[in-house]
Amino acid sequence: MITIIGSGRVGTAAAMYITFQELDDVLLIDVVPGRPQGEALDLAHALSILGKSVKVYGSNDYKDMAGSDLVLVTAGFPRGPGMTREQLVEKNADVVRDIAKKVAEYAPKAPVIITTNPLDAMVYVFYKASKMPRNKVIGFSGVLDSGRMRYYIAKKLGVSPADVDAVVIGQHGEKMLPLPRLSRVAGLSLEKVLSKADIDEVVTDTIKAGAKIIELRGYSSSYGPGAGLMLMAKAIKKDEKKLFFASACLDGEYGLRDVCVNVPVILGRNGIEKVVELDLSPEERRLFEESVKAIRDNVAQVPPKYLE
Repeated sequence: MITIIGSGRVGTAAAMYITFQELDDVLLIDVVPGRPQGEALDLAHALSILGKSVKVYGSNDYKDMAGSDLVLVTAGFPRGPGMTREQLVEKNADVVRDIAKKVAEYAPKAPVIITTNPLDAMVYVFYKASKMPRNKVIGFSGVLDSGRMRYYIAKKLGVSPADVDAVVIGQHGEKMLPLPRLSRVAGLSLEKVLSKADIDEVVTDTIKAGAKIIELRGYSSSYGPGAGLMLMAKAIKKDEKKLFFASACLDGEYGLRDVCVNVPVILGRNGIEKVVELDLSPEERRLFEESVKAIRDNVAQVPPKYLE
């Protein structure tokens, strides 16, 4: 069973993708009475219409997650128009700390994927509060950021996104680091197929993508995160040993410790099976360290009680 904590737009989108793929049964948990039960019932009707052989449940009791193979955390306050992800840090630290304690109590062996913003800081809060092994605590960010960059590259070139490999590391926020040098189109470096002006536009569009969605529809993205969560859940459930970009809590990799940041990782049954270290140029390394500093500065705004 896969438990999804939070039955808002991202949680229900993830539940839809996961159950439509028949990856596993899904439990939706939310603190609002009736909300997860109603979402589960509506989705169960859709599954019946499509003839899918998985079940979906709703609950307001964290105890029901016991025995879960995987937990997705999508709960928290969303950002609104004009807000940055970083402005949510204190409000969501309270939410994430509480959830971390519940997951550690009822599903301590399950890998956990977190989507709550500000992402990297909330992964750190969850890691510290839950005291779970670092390989079990995974931040959802890079799949979305690299997917967005992939979209903008494909759009520029008029090719399928399937032909594009986009690389984005660092903070999930204003200091994220798209890497054109390491991004590829049919095996060719992005720098060989796009002009500098086009590359700069792709980078800017990638960084501003989340804010653009909020500007246009009034609330943050859900379909993209839901799709990415399904792919990560699949890799863990099926032990695919597949590479993703995700926020990992580092312990020496990239020369860093005590920080959670988006880097390439291999996902399998145990969660993060390996952190992959990219060969960064001096300039890329400088920008990466700036991105990491922004994460540390954001974590410094978290009240110490939420890290215990």
